[in-house]
Amino acid sequence: TRRTLGPAAILAILWMVFVVSAALLAPLLLPSTTETIDGLAKQPPSLQHPFGGDKIGKDVFSLTVNGGRVSLLVGFVAVGVGLLVGGSLGIMAGYFRGKTDAVLSVIFDTFLAIPAVLLALALVAAFDPADPNQIDPQRRMWVLAFALGMVSIPILGRIARASTLAVADREFVLASRAMGAKPIRIMWREVLPNVLPALLSIGLLGMGVAIVAEGGLALLGASVSSPSTPWGAVIAATRGELNANRPWVVFGPSLFIFLTVLTLNYLGDVIRRRFDVRESVL
Repeated sequence: TRRTLGPAAILAILWMVFVVSAALLAPLLLPSTTETIDGLAKQPPSLQHPFGGDKIGKDVFSLTVNGGRVSLLVGFVAVGVGLLVGGSLGIMAGYFRGKTDAVLSVIFDTFLAIPAVLLALALVAAFDPADPNQIDPQRRMWVLAFALGMVSIPILGRIARASTLAVADREFVLASRAMGAKPIRIMWREVLPNVLPALLSIGLLGMGVAIVAEGGLALLGASVSSPSTPWGAVIAATRGELNANRPWVVFGPSLFIFLTVLTLNYLGDVIRRRFDVRESVL
C-alpha cells in the first residue's frame, strides 16, 4: 500500500508554506522593520499588533515575520554548503576508503572536536571583522550562513561516509565497476541516489540547528542587524524587556523558532521513514 503523509506531516508542510510565504510578502503587507508606530511603544499584544510593540514603538509581529526571511535563508544556505561539501567528501571517504578515508575522517573528527558555536563565532570574526557600528547587514548575513555551513560539513560528511560504506559493496555498485565505469560516474549515478535520503533527512534537522545556532550567535553580537533581522537577533535585541515585565516581545520570535525547528525535525523524520533510511546509518 502506498504511504500517506498523515495529518501531522500536512500541518508541518502548511506551517513551512506559511512561514516562507509570510516572509516573502511581509514587505508588502506589514509595516517596515525600521518604522516606529505612534502609541505602540511598550504596548501589549492586540488584534492589530499580535505580538505588541517594543520599547521604541516597532511592531514586533512585523519584525518577526520579516526576520523569517533571513533566518530561513541562513539555515538553507548553511545546510546547502554542508550538503555540497560535506556530502561530497563523505561519499569520497566511504567509496575510496584506505588513505582517503583516513585523512578525511581525521579532518571530520578534528572539526567535530571544536565546539560548534565557538567555531562559527571564530569564522564570523575572521571573515567579517568590521567595526560593530559599521557592519554591512548583507555581508554579515552571507558570512554567518557560510560559517554555519562550515560547522555542518563534518556532521554531514560523517553521515555521507556511513551511508556510502553501507552502499559501496551492493550488487549494483559492483556491477558498475565490473562494466568499467569510472569512480566519479559510480558515485554520481549509483551511490548518491542511495545516500541522498539520509543526507536530506539530516539536512532538515541541520537547518533547524542552524536557526537555533544563529540565535546563540545573536546573543554574542555576531548575527545580522537591521533592517531585516533574523529571529535570534530580534530576541537578542528585546531580551531586556523580560526584566520590564513585557515578555510578549520575546514570545513571538521564540514561538516562530520553536514551531519552525519542530516542523523541520518532523519533516526530516518523515523523509527517513518514507525512504527507509536505517537508524544505524543516522
